[in-house]
Formats: sequence, C-alpha cells, structure tokens
Amino acid sequence: MRKRMMMLLASLALPLAVNAQSDIVMVVSGYGAGHGETRPGYEFDELAQAYLIFRDNGLTVDIASPQGGKVEADELDPEKPYNKRLLADADAVKKLDNTLSLDQLTDASYRAVFVVGGKGAMFDLPRSPALQQLLRRTWQRDGVVAAVCHGPAAFADLRLDDGKPLVQGKTVTGFSNAEEQLFGKKWRAQFPFQLQDKLISNGARFEHADIMLSKVVVDGRLITGQNPYSTTATADAVVRALGKTPRAREPYPDERSIALLTRLLAGEQQWAKSELARAASQYDVPLIAMYGYIRLRAATEPTDKQSAIDIMSLASAHWYHPQLMLALAQGHKDLQQLPQARHVLTQLLAKEPELAAAKELLATL
Repeated sequence: MRKRMMMLLASLALPLAVNAQSDIVMVVSGYGAGHGETRPGYEFDELAQAYLIFRDNGLTVDIASPQGGKVEADELDPEKPYNKRLLADADAVKKLDNTLSLDQLTDASYRAVFVVGGKGAMFDLPRSPALQQLLRRTWQRDGVVAAVCHGPAAFADLRLDDGKPLVQGKTVTGFSNAEEQLFGKKWRAQFPFQLQDKLISNGARFEHADIMLSKVVVDGRLITGQNPYSTTATADAVVRALGKTPRAREPYPDERSIALLTRLLAGEQQWAKSELARAASQYDVPLIAMYGYIRLRAATEPTDKQSAIDIMSLASAHWYHPQLMLALAQGHKDLQQLPQARHVLTQLLAKEPELAAAKELLATL
C-alpha cells in the first residue's frame, strides 16, 4: 500500500512524459485571459481549420500548450462552418479542454509540429523551453515544423544544436509588419519583438503577400503561413509534406472570398463581378466589404485607393451597410470622382434620410 501511495504522489507531482502515438501535435498559446481583453490568446479559427484538415486526411492529432489544461481563445464564432464542425467533435473538444502540457512532450516523437497563431503566441510560446526543445528535436529528427500567422514566433529565435538559428537561410512568412500596423495596435507595443523583423534578423528571407491575402511558404520541412486566411493552405502543405495528397474539399466562404480578392487585385475585376453575381451566397460578402474598407483606410497611393473602391463597390451590390456606403463616397471624393460620390450618397440618403454624416459629406461636393 505504501509503495502504491508513493507512486501516486509521484505521478501527481511530476508531469507525465508522453510517448507520442499521434502524427501531429498542434501547439496553442496559453496566455489568453478575458476573451482577449485582458491578455490575447490563440486563434480558434486557425486551430479548427487546420485540425479538421489533418483529421480528414487520416492524420492523428494532439493539442498542447505551455501549461496544459484548458486555454482561452481570443474569440469564437460558433456559427462559422469549421468552428461548428470542430465543436461537434467530442474528441477534439476534449483535447482542447485538456491540452497536453509541453513539459509532458520532452521525449515525444511527432512527425510534425504545427504552431497555431494568435497574438498570445507572441508572449508565451517563445519563452517556453519545452517548446523550444520539442521544435529542435522534431527538426533534427527530420520532422516537419509548421506555423501560421503569429505562430512562427515560437521558432523565430530558436537555435539548433550547432548554434545556428533554425530560420537562418530559410525562406519564411508570417504576420507581416504591414498587417501588424493595421491590426496589432492594441498589443503590438507589448510584443517582445516584431515577428517579421525578428525572423529577418536571424537570417531568414521573409516573403509576404498583400495584407490579409493567403500566402504559404514551403522551404523543405519548414512550412509557414502569413495570416489567418493562410491556414487551410498551410495545413494542406503539411499534409503533403507528410506524404499524403490532401483530400478534395469545398472551400469555406471566407476562403473563397480571399481567393476572389486575390484575383480581383490581380486585375480580374470583371471575373470577380460576374462570379459574385453568379454565386454570392457561396462567399462571405461582408468580409469582402470589410477588406475594401480596411484597404481604403490604409491606402496612401491613388492606385491603392482605387482598388479599395473597386472592392467596396463590388460588395455593396450584394450587401448593404451605411458605413460602407459612407466610406465609399468619401473614397470617391478623395480621388475627385465627384459624380460617383454624389451617386453613392444619393442612394444612401434614400435609405437613411436622417444620416447627418451623409448630408454633411454631400454638402461638400
């Protein structure tokens, strides 16, 4: 009896090592608190999209965090199709509610490590010795190391046994400085480093697409995705790196929308217009509209403003929001497209006759 009690106490006091039976471990930040208001956490959308792709391709998955147990995402929209699927998966929910502690994985031998993004990843993942050891061991055992969005922060400063940075001489991507400038203002000043700058300082060649467009970089066994909208393509690249051909699937509405925006910005405006007219229900039109709105706010050159106006005009034919119309009219005015600005404001005031901001803007034309 005494021996059994001593063994039980030992098991409670020390983390249990895990001899990994799964193919992939997904690592999430455990920093989050207050639903992203007190401290930022991990991105649930990224976790859900990648997990489902791995599972649907016959790969087994563990989920881990620095301290283990239940961890908090920045936000969760349970109605998004991938989130709804994940939340309906009892096994996945159990893993997420009881994440493995990274200290348990010191001797684990996964085929791949996939680091989920979210601003929380900038705070606790680079400071986790256990994660550094897991990434180093996986890489030096010829495993796959992958990350999306802020996830590359986990290995931005990682050094291998020979003292060289993991990313030295590698081509990578991640959440770019331009994206950080637009979307990271609340937490950016508190980050221990800027992700793009840190990767470059450690010898990486950093590539990125335009803001919030999908971008995946595969440099051998190192796979990185730029932002949340790069998650599915990053997960597909991991599946291929593990010797499988990703199963065909229907793109999600937001995934379709980012692909449409990419083609529109490449000059295929007429195709984008025809495509939305044909199948607007298959797209996330509010996302397209918001992309145009954000792009207009960030634009400094007339060509960038015009592309933003083109996007907002396209979306406004299928989705109405007064602030979108007001911003569209202001964009036309900024480019001295006064007849177009009047037309938009006239349409807006027909729907919102008491909208003071629209009346004031019209009076300036």
